[in-house]
Amino acid sequence: MSGTLQSAGTVIPMALVNKCIGQRIWVIMRGDKELVGTLRGFDDFVNLVLDDVKEYTFTGEGRTETKLDSILLNGNNVTMLVPGGEPVA
Repeated sequence: MSGTLQSAGTVIPMALVNKCIGQRIWVIMRGDKELVGTLRGFDDFVNLVLDDVKEYTFTGEGRTETKLDSILLNGNNVTMLVPGGEPVA
């Protein structure tokens, strides 16, 4: 099944992710990491390529932020994608 198929009034999740290419996206990962970056591409396994990335790690002491030029994320660790979102301080 193609990720861009749509039926009457129904949006296929992969089609929605496809619309986010070139846009900022908030990625919530398993564990204590969240990332915000520009979505450059993805595959059927939701492996993601992000550019201009901020990686947030949450610990008992607070939140740390790391800036990255680009990153390839394994789709097995992605729990949620939020178009245009960003973590709350």
